[in-house]
Amino acid sequence: MAENQKYKPTDKMIDLISDNYNLLQVMSRFGLSLGFGDKTVREVCEMNKVDCPTFLAVVNFMAEGYSRMDEGGREISIPALVDYLRQAHIYFLDFCLPGIRRKLIYAIDCSEDDVSFLILKFFDEYMKEVRKHMEYEEKTVFKYVDDLLAGKRPKNYQISTFSKHHDSISERLTELKNILIKYCPDKANKSMLNAALFDIYACEEGLDSHCKVEDYLFVPAILKLEKRLIENEK
Repeated sequence: MAENQKYKPTDKMIDLISDNYNLLQVMSRFGLSLGFGDKTVREVCEMNKVDCPTFLAVVNFMAEGYSRMDEGGREISIPALVDYLRQAHIYFLDFCLPGIRRKLIYAIDCSEDDVSFLILKFFDEYMKEVRKHMEYEEKTVFKYVDDLLAGKRPKNYQISTFSKHHDSISERLTELKNILIKYCPDKANKSMLNAALFDIYACEEGLDSHCKVEDYLFVPAILKLEKRLIENEK
């Protein structure tokens, strides 16, 4: 990886977290546990059998906002990146969004207020939209990548198909935030509603970041893999 990247293999892992606590989510999705003492990034990755260049590619992309894949050095591990993306899907679908829903239910009484009912209905529809988006990636995109990694290149699909139609799934959360801020039900538990709103902001940022990792790290890596397979077929 590039020598001038923000985070390097020789940095202490604890310094990364102290510098940017949002990287805790990245660590979790790579299967890195806390309790690593003063070990370096490379040591923690080796201890957990995680591809260090791929981990650093993701954390540096999130910190710097752009990809260094074209700056030379070792390429990222596609299996490691796909596993990271799959773990992100599990986090959003099984933990983050259901957690927000529980807070909304606690904060507002949907049986007595039309606005409260509409808020929860809006959120449930959004959860279905996110699930549909991520299930497509799991069943179609990642399956296609698994075939490429096995040396097979399906003729009826290519990663550009995914890239052209890959829209952000965080935009509707902006609508939900505005509804909550402008039309907060009078009888709402204000503390819990604020907690839910805080989580919605964090979820929106997380989903946006997740989609950018797919667009700027995942898709270019798969394009290179496709190109190699096409050249090998000649």
